Amino acid sequence: MIVNNRQKVTKKSSVPQTFRPIFFVNPCDVSSAGIKYETNYSTYQHGIEKDIFIKGSDGNNYLGQLWPGPVNFPDFLHPNIDSFWATEISKFHETIPFDGLWIDMNEVSNFCTGISCTLPTNVACPNLDEQTTCCLICNDTDSYTQWDNPPYKINSFSVERPLGNKTIATSATHFGDILEYDAHNLYGFSEAIATNKALKETLMKRPFVLSRSTFVGSGAYTAHWTGDNGATWDDLAYSIVGVLNSGLYGIPMVGADICGFNGDTTEELCNRWIQVGAFYPFSRDHSEKYSSRQELYLWNSAANSARKVLGLRYLLPYLYTLVYQAHKIGSPIARPLFFHFYNDPTSLEIDSQFLLRRSILVSPVLTPNTTFVNAYFPQGTWYHLFNYSQVVMHPEYGSYENLSAPLDSINVHVSEGLILPLQASALTTTAAWKTPYKLIVAFSLDPEKQTLDEAEGTLYLDDGENIEMDVDEGKATLINFYASKDKDSYFEVSSFVQEGKFAMENGCVLQTLVVLGTSSLPKSLKVNGIDASESIEVKSLGQFSLEISQLNVRLGKAFIVQWTTFA
Repeated sequence: MIVNNRQKVTKKSSVPQTFRPIFFVNPCDVSSAGIKYETNYSTYQHGIEKDIFIKGSDGNNYLGQLWPGPVNFPDFLHPNIDSFWATEISKFHETIPFDGLWIDMNEVSNFCTGISCTLPTNVACPNLDEQTTCCLICNDTDSYTQWDNPPYKINSFSVERPLGNKTIATSATHFGDILEYDAHNLYGFSEAIATNKALKETLMKRPFVLSRSTFVGSGAYTAHWTGDNGATWDDLAYSIVGVLNSGLYGIPMVGADICGFNGDTTEELCNRWIQVGAFYPFSRDHSEKYSSRQELYLWNSAANSARKVLGLRYLLPYLYTLVYQAHKIGSPIARPLFFHFYNDPTSLEIDSQFLLRRSILVSPVLTPNTTFVNAYFPQGTWYHLFNYSQVVMHPEYGSYENLSAPLDSINVHVSEGLILPLQASALTTTAAWKTPYKLIVAFSLDPEKQTLDEAEGTLYLDDGENIEMDVDEGKATLINFYASKDKDSYFEVSSFVQEGKFAMENGCVLQTLVVLGTSSLPKSLKVNGIDASESIEVKSLGQFSLEISQLNVRLGKAFIVQWTTFA
């Protein structure tokens, strides 16, 4: 459940405990980039006591304007900011028990422009009908300093403007006489650090922070969305570039507003966007209040698309494992093709497709009135994740392929060499985590391949709430899977388990293997060295795949499944 706060909350929440609210700190009295200037407002009073507001060049607290009206801006470089921010977030949590915070407009936005501004007298500020129109009295550009108006300008809606346009004056100062000119690009980053720390102290569990403004490395503290995009086909295409770039900048949990934020979307655009957006690391349909409604269920076709792709997304513990790997080594979740296929020069030019790690290739439709996509496939065998019988194979080099892409479908392929963990569907992720596991094992179809064919994969398991994603003390389990086949006659799938206690205590069971790259049914099958031919169910799924079910293997312990295809 997501709670979008557009008015001040004054009473305790009655949200059922089964829901997980994320509170959006945006246009309320504690705006994410400014605190309402109101002498009887306790948060503002606390800020004055701690002296944590950014100062103007006149030495007074810098006055700007945001959704609450006149605001002062917290200085996230101030030594008192952590205690102030943690106290206010804790108080807020007592009113509404949230699990995450969305910090918005922290570029940092300001509806006014000027080195210093004052309150008007006898005039409502803001006018509720014109909240984004500056109602403060601000000095004009004649008083700009060299910091406010250097020789270079910013491009603001195709107009050259001074650096301080619609933001904090760049001559304003942070603690230690640090100019906003020098610290401006760090505002959202430093706010994310303070928010992440405060949530850990308040919730005593893993925090979720979503920030519009970020900086290189912000992903250690916050997720990110790419800002106020438009409901256009161009913005759909740009979203892939934005997500990939953010991942390379150290922000792995990132996504764009599905269907577009500004403007009115269309049924076809929303169809195609949810197909892409389901594979963003951060996936959200979101729009501004003046655009037409765009909930996916408004169109049968969009709802059908959403069921397919979101159904797959939430069956992929693989994605959660990529989050773990991002946490441990900083690797992107969504990746450009050249990230892995760096010896393939064609991969350098691909910005309309992306990978989830190395082995899941997403190839969306990004233009209107189109029912096919010209997708590039690097070397290897690639299986369609929604239909295992649709296979693309390039044993020696990569190539483009024209693929069918009806309105309700997206091409997502898994490559040879991957073991992909999945789970069954459920109404909530909490319930889905308790369902049995399935492994998709993808081998090559290259008939000329002479060496042992191998595949591998990883699965990380925890409760989703431990502050650190560490594999120790029985709080998490990490499993590495390995598979091999010898000329389509001898097959083996095994695991290596680190800290199996969590998986054992939570009843994590491997029920099914789907093997891609063979059509031969097992003649004999052993589980942990014991003949299981009588208890195991085996069936062909098509020309290139088979399913082995009823394994009932505990994932908390190492296992080995072996079979041959000859008598």
